[in-house]
Amino acid sequence: MRALHCLALATAGLLLAGCQSLLTPAQQPLPTSTQRWEHRPAGCTGADCPLVNIDLQLPKGLPKLNARIERELLQLTTELPSDPPPASLQGYERDFLATAKPGWTSYLQAKVLQQHDRVVVIELSSYRFTGGARGTPGRSYLNYDRTLNQVITLRDMLLPGQEEAFWDQVHLAHQAWLKANGHDQDAEFLDTWPLERTDNIALLSGNVMLKYDIARIAPYTSGHPDLRVPYPRLNGILQPYYFPGRR
Repeated sequence: MRALHCLALATAGLLLAGCQSLLTPAQQPLPTSTQRWEHRPAGCTGADCPLVNIDLQLPKGLPKLNARIERELLQLTTELPSDPPPASLQGYERDFLATAKPGWTSYLQAKVLQQHDRVVVIELSSYRFTGGARGTPGRSYLNYDRTLNQVITLRDMLLPGQEEAFWDQVHLAHQAWLKANGHDQDAEFLDTWPLERTDNIALLSGNVMLKYDIARIAPYTSGHPDLRVPYPRLNGILQPYYFPGRR
């Protein structure tokens, strides 16, 4: 009986290996490496010591993509989107700790959120507290097309001339979000927090997600609202090869 069990396991392993060998390079899981560190000012040992915490999951063998990930992550540390980001993570950490007051913290994270078909979705997150009642969280996404070997924009995702049709579908998703959160009949909310366009988009395996900064289409207490557009609604709008399961 034990021999039969071992034979079944060996057979399953061979089948799995065979299936893996049939995958194209763009379908194989993208290998990654991890870097993590947390630093405080030299000599500071108290509970309220300022700190910088960095957690990176980076694709292997893709230096241009990793440089882009670092630039976008550093952009999350700026006060305004138009502000130039620091030159490096190490430089940001040094300058933050050199001027930080007790209790100040900065967290930065990059991770591969999803891989499907030819797309790798990378999520960038930040949290920065520099005093006051609350900190400032940030969130952004990069969509990397492994076939094209580049980060793609909304224009790359859509068929020519379909941008307005895409935003029509986002409007429907926003209406659904308003209703689900009890805001669809709130005239003051609708007037104060109108829908805005964003390029912060993720081609997830289940839907296309738009993530909004805090205090953009809803108050701070709502966190980072996200709108979800199902793929079937994007037929004739989205490039066919970005639909999950299509080649």
